Amino acid sequence: MTVARRQFLDLVVGTAALPVMSRLAQAQAYPSRPITMIVPYPPGGPADVLGRVVSERMRGPLGQPIIIENIAGADGIIGIGRVARATPDGYTIVLGSSSTHVLNGAFHSLPYDVLNDFAPISPFASNPSILFARKALANGLGELIAWLKANPNKASAGFGASSAHLVAALFKKETGTQFTLVPYRSSNIAMQDLLAGRIDLVFTTPDRLAFMRAGSINALATTGDTRALAADIATFRELGLPSLSFTNWFGLFAPKGTPREIIGKLHAATVEALPDAALRSHLADLGFEVFPAEQQTPEALGVLVKAGVEKWWPMIEELGIKAE
Repeated sequence: MTVARRQFLDLVVGTAALPVMSRLAQAQAYPSRPITMIVPYPPGGPADVLGRVVSERMRGPLGQPIIIENIAGADGIIGIGRVARATPDGYTIVLGSSSTHVLNGAFHSLPYDVLNDFAPISPFASNPSILFARKALANGLGELIAWLKANPNKASAGFGASSAHLVAALFKKETGTQFTLVPYRSSNIAMQDLLAGRIDLVFTTPDRLAFMRAGSINALATTGDTRALAADIATFRELGLPSLSFTNWFGLFAPKGTPREIIGKLHAATVEALPDAALRSHLADLGFEVFPAEQQTPEALGVLVKAGVEKWWPMIEELGIKAE
């Protein structure tokens, strides 16, 4: 082989290795500037607070701040879509949930693929849905079901997320009742209308239990498998409706193609943040239960997405429910 030929081959090999070396150097230096976490929900809600309290505790191990950007609208599709199209360099990540990364794929025609366009980082926490009712309507689940059967289509139920929409539709199917489902831009607005008596029922998260404890509304049942977050509220399973079991999880995702080393650094930061006792207490007050340490892995989050799609997409098709 001539010297010129060897030099040419060395140049070709060296040029081909440049992208790999560049990505490796980028991953080693990461993060060198602030990171943006997209929260696809309005400011002030429980998911927004979840993102903020966890991201603040990730700042120490990462050595850079995480800036929260709320991009709400269209059941979270706008914010999630922003991340799906973002450069996969670890500087744009998203707080996703079973609503955004599972249910929306059945409710909507999405401009991205929930199974293949994201790199899981770690699950954070989960919460159930709770059925709240107007104070004068019913004091218990059995009483509510009896009233709904005696008064078909006279009640209205509000929901502000696709997870609550699913639970409300399941409730109608399993109890053989009929009532009007009313979509809201957020569960906060739905709860305001329930408190004002403009609607009769709301399916929403445990952070609203303060209204029940103040005597303003009744909490009739939770979709959780246990009473871990609300000891005084019975589960639907305990009340004879085991199919009404649903837990909404939240976790961190990056765009597909984000280097594995960067995913590893983000994952390590979440694992360091989540055991914090003050954080767990704060999240419990908001109705969140932090995932056990052994489940705080990228692989576990990927399994949650895949298992959710396999379980809920056929169910949503069977129920015949569509986004409203």
